[in-house]
Amino acid sequence: MDKKKLVKQLLVIAFIVLLFAGTDFSIYKFFIKRVTSHHSPGMQKMSVEVGNYVPFSGSANIYTSKDAPKLEGDIPRIDGAAALLPVYAGFVESTYPESSVIYNGEEYDPSSAMQYTNTRGAMKDIVDGKADIVICASPSDEQFAYAKENGVELEMVPIGSDAFVFIVNANNPVSNITIEQVRGIYSGKITNWEELGGKNVPIAAMRRNKNSGSETALEMVMGGTPIKPDYTTLFASPIGISFRYYVTGMLEEGGVKILTINGIAPTPETIENGTYPISGNIYAIYRKGEKNENVYKLVDFMLSPEGQKIVERSGYIPLK
Repeated sequence: MDKKKLVKQLLVIAFIVLLFAGTDFSIYKFFIKRVTSHHSPGMQKMSVEVGNYVPFSGSANIYTSKDAPKLEGDIPRIDGAAALLPVYAGFVESTYPESSVIYNGEEYDPSSAMQYTNTRGAMKDIVDGKADIVICASPSDEQFAYAKENGVELEMVPIGSDAFVFIVNANNPVSNITIEQVRGIYSGKITNWEELGGKNVPIAAMRRNKNSGSETALEMVMGGTPIKPDYTTLFASPIGISFRYYVTGMLEEGGVKILTINGIAPTPETIENGTYPISGNIYAIYRKGEKNENVYKLVDFMLSPEGQKIVERSGYIPLK
């Protein structure tokens, strides 16, 4: 082959690679960085700006009730999911003494009555007795099994609801997907966006860590269909999983769009009336037979009209 022709072809290939790399970097910056599976607890915590939801910090992101009864005595140690941080921060600021919350600018002090270890840490801590109450979506089968192995029965009190959603890059032409197509993607049967009416680009099926709230919700959607590990190349276009308010409120969409499911968008109205097909309860979870009376007082407040206003104003769907 002519040397000049070879050099020219190599330059063209290099340009194409750089073009795709640049496109993929923008997707990473605005999307994958926020939905990819991070394996360390530290990276899990960084998926949301914790400092924006610290009680008693004057944050405009926290909604409270001035008429809430203040807890005294044995203050329950509370923890929960990243996607629900705004709502339990609102409960804490409304009912806890300010002195019980200790945040050092990066994380909560071990002695603080409020903690943030995300779903996996919170569910383990409630079983191990390191937390008194946690705010999460439905636990996974493994988390229920861990509780049973340790002789702990969990009380789960619904305090609101939210939608489980699938998200893609804002420039992806696909805007709607069916439940069966979701199962096809995550089982490895559907591998290209062209099969869904999009561009001829491979699909990167992004997931979260095992036993996270969103990964557990995905397993429920799959309905027993095995999830195939994704080894997609750098140049694939991703689909990710999350909860509605986490995307629209806490991350402010961040360059992504939420897909409609079976043609229905996840709005407060469609979640409340049940027409959006993938929604679920938010729970206050504690150990059955809990001795701390303040746990029951806190749950009563969550279910009260004032508590439900905090649920709604924090971006979630209150109980009917």
